[in-house]
Amino acid sequence: MIVLYDLVGADDRRFSPFCWRIRLALAHKGLKSEDVTVGLGEKDKVAFSGQPLVPVIVDKANGGKMVNDSWAIACYLEDTYPQHSLFGGAMGQGATRLINQWAGPGFMAHIGPMVIRDLMDRFRPVDHRYFRESREKRYGKTLEQVQEGREARLPAFRAALEPIRQTVNQQQFICGEQPGYADYIVFSGFQWARIASDFELLAKDDPIAAWIGRIDGLYDGLTRKVGWGR
Repeated sequence: MIVLYDLVGADDRRFSPFCWRIRLALAHKGLKSEDVTVGLGEKDKVAFSGQPLVPVIVDKANGGKMVNDSWAIACYLEDTYPQHSLFGGAMGQGATRLINQWAGPGFMAHIGPMVIRDLMDRFRPVDHRYFRESREKRYGKTLEQVQEGREARLPAFRAALEPIRQTVNQQQFICGEQPGYADYIVFSGFQWARIASDFELLAKDDPIAAWIGRIDGLYDGLTRKVGWGR
């Protein structure tokens, strides 16, 4: 059994993209897990890991091995549980590392400002003050100002997704005919956005939307069953 420490908001919302990567990686490998939920103000729950961020896993089947950071966790799962490879070998792991490095500045950094104010409302009221103060310090402006004008920014964001669009228009998944960790990295950004906000990042006929639907169909509908709020 693997314990996953996961960020939680109001109504049991699970919107952390980094936790979603690991939740999908565990399902991909057929590994059972249990959740420990961590609110924004509950960093003491992961203090044992020596840092304040989720995801963190504790692998009870491997002597209580603790691993934090989504990339490190994915690599640990691949090394420890080689069945149903996340990467398809060393070369695939190297290529997926590029996707992992790109996803932050090249993808998720553009999603965040379009949903940031909506996201605050998905947290528990007790966490609103911390969320607002910490994010406004990061952006140097109010959450409302950060999110303002998102409709005007949307066409450029959609255009920047063209390499992904062309890939999933020609094959079922980013990794080919079967999904892999590169799919879960990119998917996690869209999952974060749609659980956080009703703002539509994609046109309904976008091939990327169809690819998201294929991910939604995996693992008994995991991505639609967990973390959407009661």
